[in-house]
Amino acid sequence: MLTRKQIELLRFIDVRLRESGVPPSFDEMKEALDLKSKSGIHRLILALEERGFIRRLPNRARALEVLRLPEATTPHNAPRGFKPSVIEGNLGKVKPKAAESPRGADIVSIPIMGRIAAGTPISAIQTRSSTIGMPADMLGLGEHFALEVRGDSMIEAGINDGDTVIIKKQDTADNGDIVVALIDDEEATLKRLRKRGSSIALEAANPAYETRVLGPDRVRIQGRLVTLMRRY
Repeated sequence: MLTRKQIELLRFIDVRLRESGVPPSFDEMKEALDLKSKSGIHRLILALEERGFIRRLPNRARALEVLRLPEATTPHNAPRGFKPSVIEGNLGKVKPKAAESPRGADIVSIPIMGRIAAGTPISAIQTRSSTIGMPADMLGLGEHFALEVRGDSMIEAGINDGDTVIIKKQDTADNGDIVVALIDDEEATLKRLRKRGSSIALEAANPAYETRVLGPDRVRIQGRLVTLMRRY
């Protein structure tokens, strides 16, 4: 699954290649996507390359090749008002139990959607790669997904590098909740949510990391931490 910015960049590169046979420069990409720096373009290109949508050709400046386009991004059926979402469908959704169901008998398949940064935000929301089974009693009602944690910014909240966090999909959260936050429709991070007036603070649980304070228009909640899994 691609974010809106990733789709916009992929389509822009594809159109330029079809029109002129030459990929756009980083400055042209930055201007087309209305980004403030080239570093954002670098992250988007890396994410597209990791997901198998483009390929960088060696020993050639600005050489990019589009390998494939998501079906929904073709010119005739491109979605309007696309909003990144971590999961689609009902996989990972816990339904109310029938009264006769034995407690703890239900196992829910939770999709692992990729990696999430507990540190510097990274492009993280990806296509489902695998699933894990969780007892329904540990989750509660609703739709859930899992993400692999990278980084150490939440260690004082008991979340370590390499843990798998289980997230309940929702677009709101209470003050103090640990959430998956999508920043600028482009990067995702795992942080504690703090509301400061009209601003949103994404707070680390490690004194080595600074709290990021952002406008509400830059942050969208993707889900709330429910539990985690750890391998020893």
